[in-house]
Amino acid sequence: MTSCNAPASVIMHIILTAISDLLNLYAKKFRCPDVLTSINTMFTLVPDISPTKPRKLHHMTRKQATIAVRSGLNDDEQYGCVVPPIHLSSTYNFTGFNEPRAHDYSRRGNPTRDVVQRALAELEGGAGAVLTNTGMSAIHLVTTVFLKPGDLLVAPHDCYGGSYRLFDSLAKRGCYRVLFVDQGDEQALRAALAEKPKLVLVESPSNPLLRVVDIAKICHLAREVGAVSVVDNTFLSPALQNPLALGADLVLHSCTKYLNGHSDVVAGVVIAKDPDVVTELAWWANNIGVTGGAFDSYLLLRGLRTLVPRMELAQRNAQAIVKYLQTQPLVKKLYHPSLPENQGHEIAVRQQKGFGAMLSFELDGDEQTLRRFLGGLSLFTLAESLGGVESLISHAATMTHAGMAPEARAAAGISETLLRISTGIEDGEDLIADLENGFRAANKG
Repeated sequence: MTSCNAPASVIMHIILTAISDLLNLYAKKFRCPDVLTSINTMFTLVPDISPTKPRKLHHMTRKQATIAVRSGLNDDEQYGCVVPPIHLSSTYNFTGFNEPRAHDYSRRGNPTRDVVQRALAELEGGAGAVLTNTGMSAIHLVTTVFLKPGDLLVAPHDCYGGSYRLFDSLAKRGCYRVLFVDQGDEQALRAALAEKPKLVLVESPSNPLLRVVDIAKICHLAREVGAVSVVDNTFLSPALQNPLALGADLVLHSCTKYLNGHSDVVAGVVIAKDPDVVTELAWWANNIGVTGGAFDSYLLLRGLRTLVPRMELAQRNAQAIVKYLQTQPLVKKLYHPSLPENQGHEIAVRQQKGFGAMLSFELDGDEQTLRRFLGGLSLFTLAESLGGVESLISHAATMTHAGMAPEARAAAGISETLLRISTGIEDGEDLIADLENGFRAANKG
């Protein structure tokens, strides 16, 4: 008896759903809103017991790995696709005169971009996210929204070279003022905040020296002087640090890096606590044309699925490499948040969920030593960027921070022999063996 009732109930549900759909079409075609409301009210009372309908989890706190894997799955109501489809259309038709749909033009909004924005916002605990076409456009979007001529931006003196170049260039054009300061020096930081900045950028850990600063404290001090705080969380990703939970107003990422994780997407994101700020950011992103594309959104979402296990493996490899580099005579100085002597180590212990997979070291030698070392490597690719599954190595002075004047690099502590490693997820023993080959080649001089 039970086995007969179940199929009958399913058939009844299908019939009622079909009737509902037909009546909805009739009501919409002949502009009968009252009928439409009555139909919708009537048929919401019919439970959906279709055995193929995916069940969603409600009223539960999801862990980071679950958010990354499950975001956007099973949301396709037309065909039941488990993985969200790619919506490549640049434009969308109106249902009638002055009756736009949820999307009208993909620069303003795109269904595929919507999915990844929701995922990123949930991972960082924000009210919403705005995906941009590069990490630099995410930074530029924030300064566009919050700064006008005469306003002051306070930024780290050892920030990413591209950010430094952007701020310095626009300040020279009179778009705003910028003050680069050692944010680990409380006296210098308080002096900068006394100038009443409108925006305070925090980068922790910093690029490339992995200095860690107290995000909660800086955001609190910024709020006291009426400044908006924004944290660049690219080096750790939401898997290892959540700045909004520490008091930041905004968090941004170069999605090119760990969030995508496969070195085949260029994108950025800004995530905000305040939904009104999200709306303003989205308006400006559309206005100046920096929103992310549909295919990049799809690739980013696909890469995001493995964020947590990628970070765990890369971080484990990085820790092994740090231990190995501590034994090498040619390593003059080593930078990684796990080291007790690293600036902000104790802060990292309490504000991060891990020490990350980025590290830097100074080679004890000259340019020829540097060339021989790099020439002896085969697994570590000499390239800019970071956060991919493959291990990369870069020379800060001629690559990532070439846009900084030599005196600015020196003031930030970036030496001419500083090398930065983005640890990938290859076998850790193979990576250490490759570094061993590099040191062997360096010593041949």
